[in-house]
Parts: sequence; structure tokens; C-alpha cells
Amino acid sequence: MTYADRTLTCVDCSQEFIHSADDQKYYSEKGFSSEPKRCVSCRASRRAARDGGGYDAHDLGGPRGYESGGGREFFAVLCSECGNQAQVPFRPRMDRPVYCSDCFRKVRPD
Repeated sequence: MTYADRTLTCVDCSQEFIHSADDQKYYSEKGFSSEPKRCVSCRASRRAARDGGGYDAHDLGGPRGYESGGGREFFAVLCSECGNQAQVPFRPRMDRPVYCSDCFRKVRPD
């Protein structure tokens, strides 16, 4: 089966996000019958709230040296490389990959 990137709208934040062809293939292989309803950030936020009722940047692989209560806003994401939860200090754009700290160090050009 051939898959193509699709633009969907998140039911929580109303932002558009890309459901990539690779993700569609993965969903199909796992037997998921419906497409995602939430963007990566909203899914990560819901998962973090469900799993622990809250989190800070260090618990989810956020950048070292920043405290979650330090006035800087962090956004929950799923790493584009490994799929783990992470925190980033910028609002992610769904058309660009976002990495956890460990994967960022691997893919970042030196």
C-alpha cells in the first residue's frame, strides 16, 4: 500500500500537523484503525499528565540547566528519532523533526 503525508487538525489545540507516510505505515503495521486526533505535543502532554500528573523539563529529557519553574515555557513532544517523551523550550512546528537531548546530540552537525 502507498502512503502520502496528510495534514490533520489537532482536536485539543486546533493546530495543523502532518501525519507522515511513515507514521501511517507504522499505524497500519500496528493494527491501528484510526488516524491520530492530536498533534505530537498534545499527545505527549496528555501522556505525561496521565502517567504522573505532571512533570518537569529534567524528567522528560529537557535541556540541562533549565528549571521548569524558571519562567521559560517548555513544550512536551515525542522525539522524532526514538519516540521518547521530551521537553523543548520552543513551540514545535509539525513540519520539522524535534529531538530529545540524546538524539539531538547524535544528529547535530559538529
